[in-house]
Amino acid sequence: MAGQAPAAAGNKIPAPGQSPPYKAPRTADGKPDFNGIWQSFVTADIDVQDHDAQPGPHPDIMGAYGAWPGGQGIVEGGEIPYKPEALAQKKANADKRMVVNITSDPHRHDTGDPELKCYSPGVPRANYMPFPFQIIQGTDTILFSYQFARAVRTIYMNPNDKTIPKDAPADSWMGWSHGHFEGDTLVIDSTGFLPYSWFDRAGDYHSDALHVIERYTQVSPYHIMYEAMIEDPNVFTRPWKMSFPLYRRMEKNIQLVDFNCTEFVLDLLYGQYSKRPGK
Repeated sequence: MAGQAPAAAGNKIPAPGQSPPYKAPRTADGKPDFNGIWQSFVTADIDVQDHDAQPGPHPDIMGAYGAWPGGQGIVEGGEIPYKPEALAQKKANADKRMVVNITSDPHRHDTGDPELKCYSPGVPRANYMPFPFQIIQGTDTILFSYQFARAVRTIYMNPNDKTIPKDAPADSWMGWSHGHFEGDTLVIDSTGFLPYSWFDRAGDYHSDALHVIERYTQVSPYHIMYEAMIEDPNVFTRPWKMSFPLYRRMEKNIQLVDFNCTEFVLDLLYGQYSKRPGK
């Protein structure tokens, strides 16, 4: 094409979704090195499926500040295989995603989007929120530290450590995770989830039977291809998969900054119980 410079020899650009062969650098124990700060650039936190742009809450006063962007989904095949009754619950969740019902029990989590209330985001949602996270890799454990709500995960990598139970000692927001390497791919198997976290703001959800198998594969010095297989027989008719790239943050002296959002939601959650002047 006139006016277009030819590609340099040997610099073939891979097609979208494809990656050239890459050998990741190694840690001292010979494993692929995943240390670093990473971030996704998808809009799946709004909706893991294809979605149009939409106004946010109170567009009359927030204008474009509160608007949510449209985006392509990350669900392979395009649709989540809900059971009929679970799909109805998903739609009810979406309708009430901004409802906060804390009347008789201040610790209730079963109304509204947990992100709205600054609860831990759960897995895999923590990986595609619009915030960076850090991987700190050791020999027996790998730590994931997330900027949103100070959420953390510990991945247990030593299957011979008898002090670490195989099954979750108690359900939690971020689950109970064991990992291993398959070649250059880090595989993380997680169960033991509380049933309160959502996959997105669109109300996609799971039960306490959630089982997530994640695969992290470095495809360049700056990219990880991420996959998560989702299984929950209480909610879905079959397992389903999501996938997207993670990008290494390359700014000089990059670090996570504090976003402990609890202080921003205290009035939302507990304002009705606070004492006000004249009342």
